[in-house]
Amino acid sequence: MTISMSGADWLALFLHYVSLSLLAVGGAITTAPDMHRYLVDNRGWLSDAQFNASIAIAQAAPGPNVLFVALLGWNVGLNAAGLPTALLGMTLAMLGIMLPSTTLTYLAASWGHRNRELRAVRAFKQGMAPIVVALLVATGWILATGTHYDLARWPLWLVTGVTALVVWSTRIHLLWLLGAGAALGWSGLV
Repeated sequence: MTISMSGADWLALFLHYVSLSLLAVGGAITTAPDMHRYLVDNRGWLSDAQFNASIAIAQAAPGPNVLFVALLGWNVGLNAAGLPTALLGMTLAMLGIMLPSTTLTYLAASWGHRNRELRAVRAFKQGMAPIVVALLVATGWILATGTHYDLARWPLWLVTGVTALVVWSTRIHLLWLLGAGAALGWSGLV
């Protein structure tokens, strides 16, 4: 896939990640549905396969959860013109997603710690939990379905449901389940 990007496109990429940074309650992964909408559906800078592979590779790698943002930016840059623009895409995506949220988190945490006994602070903390869960469910939906719901992929839905039940009801480490899913995918069963 080859795309053409102007300076305005690079600025738009950066500003989109800046705006998502302030919505990333529960981590950057919760904004993946909007990243998909913007990068794949609206701009066409990435394909569905590139988007899903970027998240899967970054999540499988050791390190911070936010690495998928760098890989998405990298792939946009690679699609634009190769290695120099891949570095630019990665840098803009990471700076965009990290700077605003890091600054806001530092300031809010400092204030919240100083005022932790206030009823409003306690209510805010309790009220954010369902929002984070809903954003994570939306992310899982986008990763599982791409841009459409396909009943022919019932084995994938079955594996997803069984994995969710195992995670919620047992103490089996998640890496064992990831390995089992990888083996099922490699064998062609899902």
